[in-house]
Amino acid sequence: MQAGYAAPVRVADFADQPCNIARPIAMVGEGWTLLVLRQAFMGTRRFDDFQSALGISRSLLAERLRRLVDAGILRREAYRDEVRTREQYRLTEKGHDLYPVLMALRAWADKHESPEEGPIALYRHRGCGGLTEVIHRCSRCGEELGARDVRPEPGPGMAAASA
Repeated sequence: MQAGYAAPVRVADFADQPCNIARPIAMVGEGWTLLVLRQAFMGTRRFDDFQSALGISRSLLAERLRRLVDAGILRREAYRDEVRTREQYRLTEKGHDLYPVLMALRAWADKHESPEEGPIALYRHRGCGGLTEVIHRCSRCGEELGARDVRPEPGPGMAAASA
């Protein structure tokens, strides 16, 4: 299941590929976008708070937030401060569904890119205090899977995605 290309492909073109990995990369695969999402999962809601936490330029942040809103990953929500009505950004259900993606990146970094002393941040279950883990399992037998255990094959949407 590999595609061959006659001309160079740009990241923006990923959205048109019949691939369920390439398509979301076009939407959220850029570094600043992932960091905006990280902040949203950490509870950041207001533009100025995103900007302060990330050190990103205001214009770049506005663009990333607009893309996430347009994609249905974040939604704008009005709130009132002391002076005026402003907007904040909240994760949608589609946005919340990206949490395992960020946690998979975090788990990879914990294993391969942490300082010798260990991970930079720990993620604990609020309910019992246990550390979180990301597990890829078979939906039928429950076996934990790695790349060598999985075979990609065309899915029911392949014909529509290729059209």
